[in-house]
Amino acid sequence: MSDSSTDESLPDLSAFLQTDSYIRHYEGELRRRYKRFAERLAQLEEAEGAFDYFTLSYRSFGIQRRSDNGLVLREWAPGAEAVFLTGDFNSWEKQSHPFTQKEYGKWELYLSPKVDKSPAIKHLTKLKLVVLTKTGEYLFRISPWAKYVTKTLDAITYDWTHWDPPQPYQFQHPRPPRPSSLRIYEAHVGISSPEEKIASYRNFTRDVLPRIKDLGYNCVQLMAIMEHAYYASFGYQVTNFFAASSRFGTPDDLKHLVDTAHSMGITVLLDMVHSHASSNTEDGLNYFDGTDSCFFHGGSRGNHSLWGSRLFNYSSWEVVRFLLSNLRWWMEEYHFDGFRFDAVTSMLYHHHGIGTSFSGNYSEYFGIHVDEDALVYLMLANHILHKLYPQCITVAEDVSGMPGLCRSIEEGGLGFDYRLTMAVPDKWIQVLKEVRDEDWDLKNIVQTLTNRRRGEASITYAESHDQALVGDKSLAFWLMDKEMYTNMSALTAMTPVIDRGIQLHKLIRLLTHSLGGEGYLNFMGNEFGHPEWLDFPRKGNNESYHYARRQFNLVDIEHLRYRQLYAFDRDMNLTEDKYGWLAAGQAAVTTLNQADKVIVFERSNLLFIFNFHPCNSYIDYRVAVEHAGKYKIKLNSDELQYGGHGRLVQDTEFFTEPMPFNGRAQSFLVPVTRLSE
Repeated sequence: MSDSSTDESLPDLSAFLQTDSYIRHYEGELRRRYKRFAERLAQLEEAEGAFDYFTLSYRSFGIQRRSDNGLVLREWAPGAEAVFLTGDFNSWEKQSHPFTQKEYGKWELYLSPKVDKSPAIKHLTKLKLVVLTKTGEYLFRISPWAKYVTKTLDAITYDWTHWDPPQPYQFQHPRPPRPSSLRIYEAHVGISSPEEKIASYRNFTRDVLPRIKDLGYNCVQLMAIMEHAYYASFGYQVTNFFAASSRFGTPDDLKHLVDTAHSMGITVLLDMVHSHASSNTEDGLNYFDGTDSCFFHGGSRGNHSLWGSRLFNYSSWEVVRFLLSNLRWWMEEYHFDGFRFDAVTSMLYHHHGIGTSFSGNYSEYFGIHVDEDALVYLMLANHILHKLYPQCITVAEDVSGMPGLCRSIEEGGLGFDYRLTMAVPDKWIQVLKEVRDEDWDLKNIVQTLTNRRRGEASITYAESHDQALVGDKSLAFWLMDKEMYTNMSALTAMTPVIDRGIQLHKLIRLLTHSLGGEGYLNFMGNEFGHPEWLDFPRKGNNESYHYARRQFNLVDIEHLRYRQLYAFDRDMNLTEDKYGWLAAGQAAVTTLNQADKVIVFERSNLLFIFNFHPCNSYIDYRVAVEHAGKYKIKLNSDELQYGGHGRLVQDTEFFTEPMPFNGRAQSFLVPVTRLSE
């Protein structure tokens, strides 16, 4: 693999400095960071022969079957005194199959084929590693490279189950082209059914993927795929990094899901958790070799004080091997198209964002509080992914606003393609909680939606899984609350609460979609105003699945107004697909009238007009446009099919006149209806 890091002209900071004058003071820091990245990359390539080979270490670690069916097992356990393999194949004899110690903390074992030439360990055999510690204690462990782990109903911990099917899954469909406008459907397989149970990969493939396609989303972001022993962790306490969660089905079931999505033209992203790991020992990475510093920092630095999880040591050669190979594994083995990196803020700073309120002062992004080992790891991850998979998409979840996060590494950035605009959903929840909608500060809302770093793409959203979790509520539930239980029938007249809630639900989402970024995200079910909240089974709710599901059945009932919100969300996406405002430059806001409660802006040759006023309609409201000509209505939230009141004539044509207005040479008059009846 060719490496541009030796080019002394890099990084080329000209574009960065031109669009962000505040960064000039830290030019030296940017160059120093790049130098650390380049040096680390060169070290890895020199020592391992090729960066490509280094990041494919899942082909040499764990269990590998040779062409003659001999098995080679390799592990890294630097703190171990001895390592053994046990399982069904040897009647769980603890010390009958010892590993041989190699250099740099590595251990190897070879198992010759059986007499009949079949592998010594067959498909679905239960296994454990036995680690003898320096203090003489025997520990039962799962290989960090295990591809499949399972748990019986009465078991406390997971078992390592050898995955080597006689007929491996064969993908049928190529990856779709990378979307220019990214419309993401954030989804969790386990809660994807209306039934009170854990749904499966097959259920999701059969029942949910067609809905995603129908809704006009071109990307699905799958949460909680990497195995996690605690279901209620939402997948963010990973125990087994190379194993697809078995509670939803087999690895082949997941591959079929991804393959089917690709056949529909849907890009598939994986929620990637490399920021921390579960503190589980018997079925996780913690104390794998009997020490607290195998994969993680030793002592207090290796523990996240709020999450109770372990923190990776990104300066460790073998940890970087493990994590980068993990990325390659999900790209190669499961054909994912990219990753949403979770908790990047926790990785970037030694304080992990705990007790820190980022003000935007650039001194917060540079200095000794930045974990440069983690920063360099993220640069390496983006480098390898984009070099080997040019169409790969990487998204960063970062609340700090780190400059350059979504600039290319060659430009002095960290190499992500998108960042999540986490301030936007927080703003919507804040105004819904604290301010009557007739008193909303539209200027502040627009400022939040448009306040993003120039030259860095962002994905915006009105709400994600965070806003739906227990202790909070979805936007629809904030807007309509208990009336959603009794007044969502279209067979009766809307109450004022339902009327106002439905109209605001549509406008909030369209305003966010069209003004807020270069990509859009929706959490499953919220497109149709899913009621209530999200809560996983746990002791505190008597292990109930009542709130750990998505009630898609509400959309299938013809007389319920959930269908109207679903229809609007679908047509909003389809309109974007046709006109591509997400791929266009930032919108030009021409009207922001707090008294009238009207917002008007242009983007991608479209004119967006919003009226948030609870009482006032405007018969002839002048709006400014850049281009002269004829304008037609392309999406109207007041249509009856969307739960509106049908007060506009849909096929009305509007003609500009050369009357300068609000900084534009052209303008015309339009009727602007109030939000609700």
